[in-house]
Formats: sequence, C-alpha cells, structure tokens
Amino acid sequence: MGIFGLFGKKRESTEQEKKSLDEGLQKTKKSIFDKLSHAVIGKSVIDDEVLDSIEEALIASDIGVETTVNIIERLEARVAKDKYLNIEELNSILCDEIEDLLNISGNRYVEPFDFTKKPYVIMVVGVNGVGKTTTIGKLAAQLKNDGKKVIIGAADTFRAAAVEQLTIWSERAGVEIVKQAMGSDPASVAYDAVKSAVAKDADVVIIDTAGRLHNKVNLMNELTKIKNVMCKVIPDAPHEVLLVLDGSTGQNGFLQAKEFTKATNVTALAVTKLDGTAKGGVVIGISDQFHIPVKFIGIGEKIEDLKLFDKKEFVESLFK
Repeated sequence: MGIFGLFGKKRESTEQEKKSLDEGLQKTKKSIFDKLSHAVIGKSVIDDEVLDSIEEALIASDIGVETTVNIIERLEARVAKDKYLNIEELNSILCDEIEDLLNISGNRYVEPFDFTKKPYVIMVVGVNGVGKTTTIGKLAAQLKNDGKKVIIGAADTFRAAAVEQLTIWSERAGVEIVKQAMGSDPASVAYDAVKSAVAKDADVVIIDTAGRLHNKVNLMNELTKIKNVMCKVIPDAPHEVLLVLDGSTGQNGFLQAKEFTKATNVTALAVTKLDGTAKGGVVIGISDQFHIPVKFIGIGEKIEDLKLFDKKEFVESLFK
C-alpha cells in the first residue's frame, strides 16, 4: 500500500514504518536530545539558564530564531506553575507545543490530493539539487501503486540531466512522460502534458519546472506562463504547487521558501534528505514561518521513503 492508503486516506503507520521514520530522523533526534539533556542535567527547576540552553539547542537544530522564540514562550507559560521537570517531562511538553504550532490544517496530516478533480494537476518547484526529480519519481510510483493513472510533464527543459533522470523515473514507475527537446519552451511541455492527461483520462499529472533561482522577475514570469497555459486546458490548474526543499541545507531552505513563495502561490512543501542531516528542525521552522503545510518528507532512497508528513509522528520521533 502506498502513502495514501485506500481512497486517498492515510492509515495508521505500522510499527515498522514508525521505526523507519525514527531511523530516518536519527541524526536530528540525537542532536536535539543531546543538547536538551545537557541543558537540564543537574537541574531541578526550569529556570532562565535552562530556558536559554533549550533555546540554543532548538536554534542549533535549524528550527529558526522566530519559531524557537515562539516555542520558548509557550514553554515558559507551561512551566510557570510547576518549575520541576525531568528530561522526559520536558520532551513531552515540547512535543505538545510544537504539534500545536504545526496545527495549520487542524489535523495530524494534510490529505494529499483531491482526486475528485481529474486530472489533478501538481506543479513542482524548487532549486536544482534539492531532490525535486526524485520526489516526482517517488510520488508518481506511489500514486501508480495506489491505482492512479499518472502522467509526468518534463518542463525543466534547461537542464538535460533533468529530463533524462525524469525519464528513468517514469520508466521505473511505469508511468507516461511528456517531454520535448532540451531548450524547448517549458510552458509548451506543460500544455502538452495536461492536454494529454485530459485526452487519456489520467488521474494525476505532475509538472516538473526549472530549478533556477535566477532573476526573481524571470522566475515569476516563467512559472506564471506555465500556469497560464495549463489553465487553457484546465481552468483551475494547477491544483497544487509543491515546493521541494532540501532539509540538509538548514537555514538556506528558509531563503528558498521565501523566493518561491514570492514567485508563485506555493500550497504545500516536500522536505527531502532528512535522513542525512541533523538539521531536520527546519521542517518545523519553515512550516511555522510561512504557514504552508508540509505534505511530504523524504527520509531515504527507497520509493516508500517519501512519506506523508504526520506532524504527531514527526515530533514524537524527534523528542521522545
């Protein structure tokens, strides 16, 4: 079963899947846990010194200054009446407060896609090297495994390797790809892909885009042009603009999110490469600061290692 389960509903994770998540976030967990343990060792109360140490630990995990300050303020309010806390109690309170901070949708996770819209159009954006192509491939494979008919549009025509890699992934996933020669108009590829998806009664069409943070105006114009040509076929396309960020870049992810949210209406985030970094706290900070839900996280190389983001499971993996 894929990430969506039956009828697009996420099922409860199995013990093996929870173990996989814990292993994928191990570097971040160790970094945070070690720092928090050091902050409270030998202490019987949570005083200003301890709070300062906790603040440093959270910032060092790339949660971000503003989000960290928000968490510390919440923590202060929780321990105002009873200052005694051991590390387990502290972690439990941190879990509660961070989960509440991530409560953008009001649910533990964001339902992936509205399949009543057919074809459901996903435009994927992000700079080169963040794992955008791999994310598209894994997403296509999991959708196909869930019985969806998927078409990929290779609209990153400025980088030959992007089309080649996407073609390999389409073959691996067993889904169709629409592509043109390198240097072709990206909007033309997107138009052909969406038109093909309609003609072939596809459930989902995923459009790759160029991963260049060049001139802001050019970036905005290019993404706007792609959106406009897709609207000629499907008036409300794209239904999702998924920004892919590399979790291992830490604070640089904030800068990328800032640029892309200016350039287009980003509706969801996918944060990749969390298994290879101690900077996984960036997931919490970006979601909080930009008020955009994290929809997927990548914690490994396997297809199933692209997971639907469950904030409760994620936070518990880091702090418990």
